[in-house]
Amino acid sequence: MIAIIDYGAGNILSVQKALDHIGCENVVTSDAAVISSADGAVLPGVGSFGDAMDNLGAGGLVGTVKDFAASGKPFLGICLGLQVLFDSSEESPDVQGLSLMTGSVRRFPSDMGLKIPHIGWNSIEYDRDCPIFKGLSDNPYVYFVHSYYLEAADKGVVSAVADYGIKFHAAVWKDNVFATQFHPEKSGNVGLQILRNFVGLI
Repeated sequence: MIAIIDYGAGNILSVQKALDHIGCENVVTSDAAVISSADGAVLPGVGSFGDAMDNLGAGGLVGTVKDFAASGKPFLGICLGLQVLFDSSEESPDVQGLSLMTGSVRRFPSDMGLKIPHIGWNSIEYDRDCPIFKGLSDNPYVYFVHSYYLEAADKGVVSAVADYGIKFHAAVWKDNVFATQFHPEKSGNVGLQILRNFVGLI
């Protein structure tokens, strides 16, 4: 059973549909006990960094997420669910993230001559040792929707990079904790393979 953590941030139903599609038992929940007892957890999210942290705090889920990440069970953050794993974001400068990994989230420069937010398909270069990328082709295309990008302090946790005017950190992996800036649930067969690989870790 995978717990999809519901803290009031969007794209939860699309994640659930993708997990349903690959035959993975799942539950959408904000109940700390249900999350803690799950075999794996997904932290999705679209919206602002500050709102996400406020909602996690208001729901009493900050400690739950941190404890689950420390439990050794597979954990996957998606989009905003990646960003809040880090220390801070330029989107909400006074808000502290979960600090499960060190780094900050920055806004794409406005002088790149590219549209912001970055919306659409983009190829990634990935770490072939990362288990959630097992079986993917070279430079697969995945789907992004974001105005802010991760700059991890420890490059050792970066499992994928992408280029949109600048090269940015598109996915991370530390022990049992995985996270992607892109949306696997919206990334076609590539994304479904990533989700199958994640579920296979349970």
